[in-house]
Amino acid sequence: MNLDELRTFLEVVDTGSLVTAARRLNVTPSTVTARINGLEEEIGQKLLHRNKSGAELTSPGFKFKRYAEVMVQLWGQARYEISLPKGFEGVCNVGLEFDLWRGLGERFLDHVRLNCPGIALALWPGEQRMIDRWLSIGLVDIAFCYAPQAGESFVSRPLFDDALVMVAREQGAGPTLGANYVYVDHGDEFRRQHVAAFPGDLASALTIASSDWALDYLLRKGGSGYLPRRLVQDGPLHPVAGAPAFTRRVYVVEHAQTVKGWDWYPAALAALAR
Repeated sequence: MNLDELRTFLEVVDTGSLVTAARRLNVTPSTVTARINGLEEEIGQKLLHRNKSGAELTSPGFKFKRYAEVMVQLWGQARYEISLPKGFEGVCNVGLEFDLWRGLGERFLDHVRLNCPGIALALWPGEQRMIDRWLSIGLVDIAFCYAPQAGESFVSRPLFDDALVMVAREQGAGPTLGANYVYVDHGDEFRRQHVAAFPGDLASALTIASSDWALDYLLRKGGSGYLPRRLVQDGPLHPVAGAPAFTRRVYVVEHAQTVKGWDWYPAALAALAR
């Protein structure tokens, strides 16, 4: 198995055609066929159904696709780290929960760029399941997220509690789930807190699983919903008096051995606390 075979397999999956994949890769169709044959022979499974109309994944091919993607990504990361531009001493790969970019992600990026010119940064936004996977395979060195990571290889440090408050564009809105209430899904713990606080209310007609998207919607269309206080404290949305507040704990999860040699890292975390 080699990278050319993996890239060719992924290109065929993406295009659905050996001929189109050959054109994109600037090789002959016979080369694409040979690479796919070699990959299937080494794995011992048929990965693609091939016919005149194109190519489709088999069941083993569907399972193998995600591993092929990870192997190609890891190779790209390895090349990136080894081929650092002159003058750089290291790279920090950061996983970042989507909702944590504003405020936390921005401050971390700004601090490192300003105070650690020898460190290259790679930021990978994703949801918790993706971040867990990236940590487990070593794609990211640290992650800012809402869940600690299990395992001896990781250290999980609580950073702060992200306050979630009900806000509305209209002043004087009441703390009830009216027709214009937007349910912003902030994860499992928030769901439990929300049900306990509003046990008898019906589900919202609109659910948005992103703070930024919900903020944009409320600003454009009005209504009410729960958003992180750090996003709205200086904006045109108003806190709803009498509404319960909820929290989500924010963690930084580290590959312990990786960050041990980063002399710049403690100051970067301290900047987040400030």
